[in-house]
Amino acid sequence: MAKTREVYICSVCGAQTLQWRGQCPNCHEWNTLEASAQARPAAGRRSSGLGGAAGVRADRPVPLRDVADAGHTPYGSGLKALDRVLGKGLVPGAAILVGGEPGIGKSTLLLQVAGLVAAQGKAVLYASGEESLPQIKARGERLRMLDPHLLALATSKVEDVLDALNGVGGSRPPALVIVDSVQTVTSLEAEGLPGNVSQVRAVATALLEACRRVGCTLILVGHVTKDGVLAGPRLLEHMVDTVISLEGDRRQMFRLLRVFKNRFGPNEELLVFRMGERGMQVVDDPSTFFLGARDASLSGTAVVMAVDGQRPLAVEVQALVARTFLSIPRRAALGFDANRLHLLLAVLEKRLKLNFGQVDIYAKVGGGMRLQEPGLDLALVAAVLSSYYDVPLPEKCVLWGEVDLNGQVRPVAAQELRLSQARRLGFEPIVYPDGGQGGGIATIAALQQRLFHRQ
Repeated sequence: MAKTREVYICSVCGAQTLQWRGQCPNCHEWNTLEASAQARPAAGRRSSGLGGAAGVRADRPVPLRDVADAGHTPYGSGLKALDRVLGKGLVPGAAILVGGEPGIGKSTLLLQVAGLVAAQGKAVLYASGEESLPQIKARGERLRMLDPHLLALATSKVEDVLDALNGVGGSRPPALVIVDSVQTVTSLEAEGLPGNVSQVRAVATALLEACRRVGCTLILVGHVTKDGVLAGPRLLEHMVDTVISLEGDRRQMFRLLRVFKNRFGPNEELLVFRMGERGMQVVDDPSTFFLGARDASLSGTAVVMAVDGQRPLAVEVQALVARTFLSIPRRAALGFDANRLHLLLAVLEKRLKLNFGQVDIYAKVGGGMRLQEPGLDLALVAAVLSSYYDVPLPEKCVLWGEVDLNGQVRPVAAQELRLSQARRLGFEPIVYPDGGQGGGIATIAALQQRLFHRQ
């Protein structure tokens, strides 16, 4: 027998909801929702919508060479840097998942992209389950992205978005659909509150199938957990073609866009944005962006040539060694793992015969960056020694390398990329691991002798 479920139908406007409410969410009349049994929609066979040869059914196996690819040519997002990171721009029929913390700028960036695509004469649909239409318009006016081809829809029902995709009312299907966010949209084919596993899976599946059928690009906004990972079922990341994360500190003016999965281009790409009055602005050359207006004449600072994804970045590392009045000296780290600081301080005490028992040591990564790569070790050691001896490093000095427990300096990944970028930016001296090729240093004792002239 077919399974049934209980839904509540408004006797005034006919709106349906899965839970009883005192007030109809559509017409706002009171005590008009009545319970009704409704058969669950059967999971019938659906077309993949990926296209096929003329006269050939899409649900039948066909020779791969006969598959028609017309209408799947990528188009630009209006931001050339974003197109480069995505690989080919926006691909019709593709799905992109964008994650990030609340207030990090996801909606701002996507409304910019929507306006720039609409300016090309393409229809764009921006569907929001979190904001009202006046709120979306206010942000669009601030960004100056009110194009006639940009359509907005404030709804929490996926059926409304599907109607717009199918061109209800004689309108043409949009070329780009943005759903903000997938956790706030519900489907009548699933039970539960918005954001649960069943609802997210049902909403994403319906949108993906519809967008592939009509050949439009789909961008889904996803919430993240307190650990920074995308919320909801892991299946959602496997269903889409590209997974993007927007990161950064909301109190800082920069944002980092990382690509974790991409079927149309390279993974681990990085794009740096600056938050401005008119939205997100691409930082064309972020190599020295995080250095800011640093004063190289002060002790306790060092520059590390870090690699994030495939992009080398020059980032400042700061350390402060100060006399303590506590029985147990304090150790604090900001922008990297505090355990790394404890480990390196133990290596310095053991291998260089230093005594840190009477000093507090604080260390941080400048510019609000967070670094996790092992190449940070050598620059962190140099910054601590610089503050300990109160001797500044050379103005254009740059360092990178991993420090072992025995005091040896080990090469890290992308050594040639770091070296070429450091030379291009005019850094000198360049202190890096030897790696058996000469020209570098092999131990932290050699680093101390070279930069601070101490045995």
